[in-house]
Amino acid sequence: MTNKEIKALISLLDDPEIAPQIQGKIESLGESIIPFLEESWEESLDPAQQQRLEDLIHNLQFGGLQQRLRVWRDSGSENLLEGMWLLNSYQYPDADLQALSRAIEQLRFEVWTLLRPDMHPADQVQALNYVMFRTHKFSANTQNFHSPANSMLHLVLETRRGNPLTLCVIYLLVAQRLNLPVFGVNLPNLFVLTFQPDDPAVLPFYINCYNRGLILSRTDIEHYVGQLNLSPNDIFYEPCSHLDIVRRALRNLMMSFEKMQEPGKSAEVGKLLAILTDDATTTDADPREDDGADED
Repeated sequence: MTNKEIKALISLLDDPEIAPQIQGKIESLGESIIPFLEESWEESLDPAQQQRLEDLIHNLQFGGLQQRLRVWRDSGSENLLEGMWLLNSYQYPDADLQALSRAIEQLRFEVWTLLRPDMHPADQVQALNYVMFRTHKFSANTQNFHSPANSMLHLVLETRRGNPLTLCVIYLLVAQRLNLPVFGVNLPNLFVLTFQPDDPAVLPFYINCYNRGLILSRTDIEHYVGQLNLSPNDIFYEPCSHLDIVRRALRNLMMSFEKMQEPGKSAEVGKLLAILTDDATTTDADPREDDGADED
């Protein structure tokens, strides 16, 4: 369709008798039509028409996001940054993946300047902790714990405030770029990281980013699980996949919207989660994650 034909089609939304058919035709054109809808919104003085246009834009963006999430899943879901960016783009469709990557790269460079050859794993983690929690002062957003912003990676990078999962994701992405053997661990109510040294003489240990990178032993994790009156389970101690991480992030976002009394958004995030859980074996520790809400 030409630009003139597209604008003429959008103008027919004013007619309530044919608006449903026109809406379907517009949605079939995909996200490429969004700039025309935004232009029409700016030119309209009718609040009802503006609302129809806003709904159309959202439907198109949401449909595109669902498709991109399927592609990410089907490609092996290896790129954790991309997966978290897709979640981010639910609330912020214009979020820039490259900007996120540059922010992670800056943190990587700052940690890299502190690393030395043959550093002990605990010292490598202390270098990460110094940059993350002392230089940049990343910390838990305890005042607004249930805010959806805590699940938005670009906002956490800007504000330095997040929930256990997003703080761990940033830490993990930096560690991966430094080729450090750091992985996510699906604990109930609290997401942590594990350092799995290549040296068999060094025992694996855990990192609690919600507590400024506190190093924990397996015994500490066992004690935590015991306090929750849960039976031991390998997934409480072993690395989880990037797919597990993004699924957990979506569950956290669903719960945030529920707490904020936004059931429509919670339901839509549920549709995104279904894309990553349908025909898949979930290894999440607990479907009721509310990361860190019950932590001191």
